[in-house]
Amino acid sequence: MKKFIVLSLILVIVLSSCDALYTATEEPAPAPAEPTTVPPTAEVVVVTVEVPVEVTAEQPPAPEPTATQPPAPTAAPPTEVPPTAAPPTEAPAAAPAAGGPLAVDSSLWGGFFKDITYSSDSFSLRCQPKEITFTATAIDPYIIDVDLYYRIEDRQGTYITEWKNYGKMKATGNGNFTATFSGEDIHPDLRKALAWFDFQLVGLNKQADAVGRTEKIVQLITYTIDCQ
Repeated sequence: MKKFIVLSLILVIVLSSCDALYTATEEPAPAPAEPTTVPPTAEVVVVTVEVPVEVTAEQPPAPEPTATQPPAPTAAPPTEVPPTAAPPTEAPAAAPAAGGPLAVDSSLWGGFFKDITYSSDSFSLRCQPKEITFTATAIDPYIIDVDLYYRIEDRQGTYITEWKNYGKMKATGNGNFTATFSGEDIHPDLRKALAWFDFQLVGLNKQADAVGRTEKIVQLITYTIDCQ
């Protein structure tokens, strides 16, 4: 029995030694390899550019040269006729003489008169010219008399007189009338050192009724008391 126990102990010791030896000689298991990080593959973007292609119409082939025909002979030019003398032209109308009458614009005739004129654009009480002459032609057959009205408009203030009847113009035939107005014909209470002399013509029939009149013809004629 002792032998068995001794053998058992020896066997245990041997087995323990073998286990220790096996444990000492056994290689450790290799550690798992760390995963390697693979860099991402760069994405290649391909851009397609469409280039417009201009399509031109196919040019037709140039026509083959053709033989040109010589020009037909032309007729001989007519013989030159010597120019005749040009007819004489009329001489231009003479300009009005200096100091002639001044015409009132037709837009102021009023439809009953025409050719209204005045001899000067100024007259005075004490200086030349001291008179001014008016002429007019009545175009309405019922007008047999013409009254001349006037007023004074102060150029140095705002004073304007009422319209005054100077009287009838003188009939000279064919519907023509004339009147000469003097600086003294203006009433002393109406005279101004520097003023406009405005006027208007009124046509009358046989019954002395007004048939028609001109527009008010204003600020064309200057009236003064003394020389300016």
